[in-house]
Amino acid sequence: MRRLAFAIKRMLPRSLFGRSVLIIVMPLILLQAVALQIFYGTHWEVISRRLAAAVAGDVGLAVETLRRFPAEADQDWLAAQMLIRADLAIRFAEGEILPTDPPDVIEGPAETELRAALAERVRLPFRIDWSGRTDREVQIRVQLPEGVLHVEAPAKRLFTGTVTVFVLWLIGSALLLFAIAAIFMRNQVKPVRRLAVAADAFGKGLDVGPIKPEGADEVRQAAAAFNLMQERLRRFLAQRTAMLAGVSHDLRTPLTRMRLALAMLARRNPEEAEEVAAIGEDIAEMERMIEGYLAFARGEGTEQARPTDLGALLAEMAEKARAAGTEVEVSAPAPLVLPLRADAMRRCLGNLIDNARRHAGHVWLAAERVMRGGGEAVQITVDDDGPGIPAERREEAFRPFVRLDGGRGGSSRTGLGLTIARDIVRAHGGEIALEESPRGGLRARIRLPA
Repeated sequence: MRRLAFAIKRMLPRSLFGRSVLIIVMPLILLQAVALQIFYGTHWEVISRRLAAAVAGDVGLAVETLRRFPAEADQDWLAAQMLIRADLAIRFAEGEILPTDPPDVIEGPAETELRAALAERVRLPFRIDWSGRTDREVQIRVQLPEGVLHVEAPAKRLFTGTVTVFVLWLIGSALLLFAIAAIFMRNQVKPVRRLAVAADAFGKGLDVGPIKPEGADEVRQAAAAFNLMQERLRRFLAQRTAMLAGVSHDLRTPLTRMRLALAMLARRNPEEAEEVAAIGEDIAEMERMIEGYLAFARGEGTEQARPTDLGALLAEMAEKARAAGTEVEVSAPAPLVLPLRADAMRRCLGNLIDNARRHAGHVWLAAERVMRGGGEAVQITVDDDGPGIPAERREEAFRPFVRLDGGRGGSSRTGLGLTIARDIVRAHGGEIALEESPRGGLRARIRLPA
């Protein structure tokens, strides 16, 4: 039962437009099927029975008249009267015998009813030849003691055209109603589809702007709520970025004073030079973090996504890393174009490459198209041959200002590099994860919607 339900579910349309049309069309088809069945079981059957009984009654009357008046003049008179008054052409073949081979049987309401009516009203051996139906007539032969009576009945006496008209009316009205429903449902679904596209684009960091509320009241309400959500999110991001940028900027002044104080302390106490140098390295690292976040904040919310060749971007980042003394290999198909915030993605990849080159001698960059959830995506990997990060601590590495002991400990995990990288990737509608690299170290895997 569950397999049947699953099979039916797979056959149903997946789009809102298809399901909406199906909701309208299925009751219509069911209604017309019931109407057709009722018509077929009552009207068509009754009409076919009455038409067949009328033809069989006329044939029976002709048989009895020939028995009662066998003279040739009477036969001619009867043939003329039957043609004029009953629209039946009769001819008597004296001495003829019906063939013994079985006739061709055509099953149908009219055929069945005519056979039953002739058996009831004529009560003599007979044959029905439907080969003449293409000529709009049916040939009936009845075996009499003296010969065979040939009767040619027009098809209009056995078949009614109302059935064809009724079926064509059902089909025509169904197609017309289906077309009207499809047009109206398409107009209703279009605003929903436009809202879905806008939400998807906004999730990927594209500036779609406010969408025009249209369609049904509920869809208009959803569009208005989406526009309000966009404005609130933009305002929140702008306020958050401005606040953190201000905090980062304000921190530069005390850090500068601390550097001057350390320099003076080192001059006064040369024996504590090592401790002062260690503190100075920490202050320098804090300054680098602040500079990195300020650079990120300056571009946050202002840069728009544009078609960018990812292969060329990876090659550019690899050249910068090589200039810094790192061995970097790049593998990416060309061209690999997708909408990106190029500066933000450079910052993201730069943070990942810097993190890798601090603890590894070799870095590998790769990009490829992959299938994800029935859709196409682009996967970027940054591999190295360093010591890596324990699996249970990889998620923790994305937290800001986290120091990991063991593996890649130390300064590489006391900053905002991975945090900023994750924010940039998620702003593009993607996701980033840390995994074990087949090169022996750490792998940073980024998946972006294509």
